[in-house]
Amino acid sequence: MIHIKHVYDAPASLDGYRILVERLWPRGLKMRDLHADAWMKEVAPSAKLRRWFGHEVERWIEFQRLYKQELNANPSLWSPILDVSGRGAVTLLSSARDREHNGAVVLGDYLADASVGGPMSEPRSHCRNASRCE
Repeated sequence: MIHIKHVYDAPASLDGYRILVERLWPRGLKMRDLHADAWMKEVAPSAKLRRWFGHEVERWIEFQRLYKQELNANPSLWSPILDVSGRGAVTLLSSARDREHNGAVVLGDYLADASVGGPMSEPRSHCRNASRCE
């Protein structure tokens, strides 16, 4: 089971193995306060893609497509997460303000698809929270 949480959400026993999946360390957060088991910055979207996306919702579909291309090209970056999730819960930690449109959401969906052998290239055409889609 793969969960997604914000870095400022309180840790819980059901989180399992907690992984920060951001290229940049979250502002104002001390390492000891994150309660993460790992920081896998390499699995996050590339710096170029992250800057291009800029958390602009109108770029969300294309961001998903491009990030999944990056993931497809680098299975050695995400396969360890899938291995750990096969042994128990994993929580991907994100520091993005927008909790619906960020790399951890895409990565979580990608890993869920990979775990069942499904297609991993189609972006989501809808938001998880329809009130935030524009």
